Order: sequence, then structure tokens, then C-alpha cells
Amino acid sequence: MARVFLICVVTVLMVVVVSGSPATMTLERAFPSNDGVELSHLRARDMLRHRRMLQSSNVSVVDFSVQGTFNPYEVGLYFTKVLLGTPPVEFYVQIDTGSDVLWVSCNSCNGCPQTSGLKIQLNFFDPRSSSTSSVISCSDQKCYSGVQSSDASCSSENSQCSYNFQYGDGSGTSGYYVSDYMHFNTLFHGSVSTNSSAVVFGCSNQQTGDLTKPDRAVDGIFGFGQQDMSVISQLSSKGIAPRVFSHCLKGNNSGGGILVLGEIVDPNIVYTPLVPSQPHYNINLQSISVNGKALQIDSSVFATSNNRGTIIDSGTTLAYLAEEAYDPFVNAITAAIPQSVSTVASQGNQCYLTTSSVNDVFPQVNLNFDGGASMVLGPRDYLILQSSTAPIWCIGFQKIQGQGVTILGDLVLKDKIFVYDLVGQRIGWANYDCSLPVNVSATTGTGRSESVNGGDLSGSTSLHNGLHKLTKMGLLAFFLHITLICCSVFL
Repeated sequence: MARVFLICVVTVLMVVVVSGSPATMTLERAFPSNDGVELSHLRARDMLRHRRMLQSSNVSVVDFSVQGTFNPYEVGLYFTKVLLGTPPVEFYVQIDTGSDVLWVSCNSCNGCPQTSGLKIQLNFFDPRSSSTSSVISCSDQKCYSGVQSSDASCSSENSQCSYNFQYGDGSGTSGYYVSDYMHFNTLFHGSVSTNSSAVVFGCSNQQTGDLTKPDRAVDGIFGFGQQDMSVISQLSSKGIAPRVFSHCLKGNNSGGGILVLGEIVDPNIVYTPLVPSQPHYNINLQSISVNGKALQIDSSVFATSNNRGTIIDSGTTLAYLAEEAYDPFVNAITAAIPQSVSTVASQGNQCYLTTSSVNDVFPQVNLNFDGGASMVLGPRDYLILQSSTAPIWCIGFQKIQGQGVTILGDLVLKDKIFVYDLVGQRIGWANYDCSLPVNVSATTGTGRSESVNGGDLSGSTSLHNGLHKLTKMGLLAFFLHITLICCSVFL
């Protein structure tokens, strides 16, 4: 009993030291030093045990920087930087939750842009220049998994595992798969470290359509889909990162944001289930409300089928409504604004001329999903400022003739936390100022989690200051927790 009492006293002292409090405490032995095991030995044994507990899993948060904006008149996309190969080479790739595969332009690419209007240096991956690169063959298990999800193809003429992607805007890319190291920052128990892992990604040797235009060119696309070929699936299968990722995209002119393999934790996040067995992130939209009044749209309009449903897609700049829902939506917006706001048509879009703040004159919109989760859209989440020279705001939601799909792109996703929980098969969101810090959690195999004061993590000095503070407070909480357990059980 006396030894237990001493451990409690010493732990309280450690709490005071770690917290940096000016208060002082005097430690007095309750028994002679030769009575049993030295306290230092007990402490060393306990700390070794604690380290083993904390290191029982290598799952950690993986952080990526974010650049770009949603604004179609400026950038119209969000992108991040990845480091591939040995030695590492930088590639800027669009963040795309609507596809599975990471691919970059290769040195043999036909039609790939050479320069970019985004003020970034474009690079080309050369498998021969990387000492750790290898080509994926058709006999590889990873290629077989890709074939099953339509992310890969093989032919008897060529033993290389290949791909051919066509995107909704008419652009496309084709190439073959390679395996090489990806280098990234990981956050584990309050410390930042550089990690790497071999991943399979696409080596593009041909591009068409908008992908070839230099004005907004990037090096490739980073697919965050659920299939086995996605990087998040590859890293989570190795126990490096959790099978959950999150983003918070800034909607202001400076753009940027947060992108992590991990779960952003916020008390205001609401969740809705993912529709099972879908190739995209489909969720069940049930109704739309304008100023709290539900629109008269049959719920079957939003039901998921082969050519219908609601998809979360960060690779889409604007947003798209099923054809039957579009006119009721626009009409409800127009009916809710004051008569002082003039309505105008511009290139087939419904627009409005107003000198007032749009937040004061336009209604709130609610997208209501399965499970009672509502996505609250302010005016800037469904309106686009057409020109900075005239206060003309246009409906950012678009209609595609004959299409019954609803796609929520960056216009809607910005200024919100989004969590893609692939283990729990759900998506969560909350309105948020993405220039502020966030808490990020990586749930381990033992059920524990760690929180990190994230903010804009990559390469910032505030990260290291924030992590130092977190580590300090984390130790305080840890020792206090041990103290309370010790004292409450034995004293």
C-alpha cells in the first residue's frame, strides 16, 4: 500500500512539472529507500509498459497539403502534392473523390501539358530514373483486383497491367501501372515524421480533352475512391493509415484547406449511410427544403439506380441536380428573394443582380438525407459570382438534359468538414471555417485514438508549435489519468 501511495504522489508531481505550472511540491518518502524496490525502477518499468501500449499500432494520420479553389473563374479545382520514387519527385495532382486511382504524367506521355497556368512546375515520372520502381504485370494480384473494379485491364498482347479512364467532362487518360514509393508526413502520438510506403499508381502515356489544356494543368489525379487500387485502401491494408479520410476545403479567394487520411473530429458533424455496393460515394438524398419548406419533388427522383442517385465528388467544380428537381429548385429560390433583386439570364443560367449582401436576401437551402442528416447550404453554397465588375450572382447548380444524377461538387463541399468513414460506411459533414484548426483522430486496432490540433498541417511552423503544446497537454492528461486510477483504486 505504501508503494502505491508513493507512485500516486510522484505522478502528481510529474503532472505539475509537465504542465509548466509555477507551483512547487515537495516529495517526501513514506518509507526508507532500502525498503523494497527503488522508485526509479518502478517508474522506468511503468514508462516502458506505457510506451509498449502506445506503440502497439503504427496506424497514424497522413497529412497532405491543399492548394486551389472552387471558383471556376480562377482555378476551379483543389489539388495536393505527392512525392513519388527514389529519389522523390514532386507531383501536383487533383483531389478527386469520384475516382479510385492515383496517376501522374509519365515521360513517354502523348498530349500531356508541358506548363501550367496554376504557377506550379509540372513534372514527368520516369520509371527508369527511380531505383525503386517496378512495372505491374497482369499476373500481379493488385492488377487482378483492379480488373475486378474496372480500374485495370489486361490483354494477351501485352503483359503490362493497363488502364483507360474517361471522365464526365469528356477528357481521358490511358497508361500502365507501376509500383514505387510514396513519401508523406505522418502524425503519431503528437510527433511528426516522414514516412514512405510502396504503392501502385498509374503512369499516364496519353491524355485527351481538358487534361491537355495548360491553363489549369496539373500532373495527374489523386483518386480517393473505395476500391482496392486507391491509395487509401493500399495504405490502410498495410496498417499505415486508418480507412477513413477527411477534407476541409477553403471557400475564400486564397483557397487551400486540409486533407488527411484520418477522421476530423467535430461535435457538429452529422452522418448519413453510404449506399452499399456503389462505385462512387453515393448517399440517399430524400428531399430539398428552401427557407424550411420542402419542395414538391417525388423522392424517387433521388433514388439510387444505374443512372440515378446522389454522389459526393470533389473532382466536380460545380453541382448538378437531377433534371426533375432543377426547375422546382430554381423557382423556389427566385420566389424567396425580395422584388428589389432583379432576375437576369446569362448563358442559359438563372442569375440575379443585387448590390446587397447575398446572405441577407437569398434563402437557406437544406439537403435532407437518410438518417436525418441535413446539409445546410448558405447562398454562397449554391450561387456563383459571375463577375467581379458587376454584382451578378448565378445559380451554381446545373442541369444536364436527360440526366437523373445529382452530383455535389466543390461549390457545395467547400467551407465544410467532410469525413469519409469507409469502415463504418458513412459520410459526415459540418459547416466549418476551414482556415481554423481541426482535431484529427486515427483510430487504432485496439480501439484507441489520438487527437491532433491540425489546422493547415503541412510544412507550417504553427504545426510544430501546436504539436508541442498538444504533446505537453497530452502528457498532462495521461499522467493525471494514471494518478486518478491509481489513487481511486488503492487509497
